[in-house]
Amino acid sequence: MTEFAHAPVLLAESVALLAGCRRVIDGTVGAGGHSRALAEAGAEVIALDRDPAAVAAATASVAGLPVRVMLCDFADAAQHPDVRAFKPDGVLLDLGLSSPQIDDESRGFTFRTGAPLDMRMGSGSGFTAAEWLNSADEREIADVFHNYGDERKAFQLARQIVKRRANAAFTVSDDLVGAIRGTLGPRSGPPEFARLFQAVRIVVNGELERLERALPDLFELLSPGGVMAVIAYHSGEDRIVKHQFRDWARSCICPPELPVCVCRGKPLGELLAKQGIEAKPKELARNPRSRSARLRAIRKAPA
Repeated sequence: MTEFAHAPVLLAESVALLAGCRRVIDGTVGAGGHSRALAEAGAEVIALDRDPAAVAAATASVAGLPVRVMLCDFADAAQHPDVRAFKPDGVLLDLGLSSPQIDDESRGFTFRTGAPLDMRMGSGSGFTAAEWLNSADEREIADVFHNYGDERKAFQLARQIVKRRANAAFTVSDDLVGAIRGTLGPRSGPPEFARLFQAVRIVVNGELERLERALPDLFELLSPGGVMAVIAYHSGEDRIVKHQFRDWARSCICPPELPVCVCRGKPLGELLAKQGIEAKPKELARNPRSRSARLRAIRKAPA
């Protein structure tokens, strides 16, 4: 483990986009790196996470700073009375996993030998990866690997899983690794495992659905002139953020066949960093986790 393993991704860029925000919601606190930097830059922060272990770690990390850490899913944050009363003028979502979650093999996010197929981000509620792999039908499994894992052999992999689970239930990482190698060949390795384990994690945690629900709720909560920034690591996540932000930045969202605009007639926000921001070579060299990250941001229109 390197000293950079827990380093927050795109830290300086995130803080720069949120510069001037005085009350920031950090919707995915993780180890607390972004919250700490935002507080040190002068913001008051409410930091949220659905993972009790992350809440405990972040609480220690930001001790003495104006940061309140709460156990709360960012998808539900806009309905929390304390979050609503905070009246944020900044929102940051750093999606995906934190390094401590990956490092803790008991959480089941890793493809290291013998790790349980769990993958739940929350406090132990919901179905595990093993339960999903052992119960989902072949078509659903194939759709997940195709849509979330960009896997060309998704149907063959789904068939392999269904065949193998008929003989012995999937319980540990080795079972899924074996099915992947049985489909993609013995030369498949960490890049393939990471991509396909991520696909299972996304469905176990409902990550894309939670993001689609959270974005409009948090944007509505944001004060006029405030900034929302999102760091995505998966193409599906980034696509949702990009399309939602672009929609808010358009002055007209009427169907093209309508001769006259009948919608809002003005943009709800202004895109910041229109093409998104990726990690610079220096960060890539010291923190491999940043290689797939893309940061997008939007400033809400003034009142």
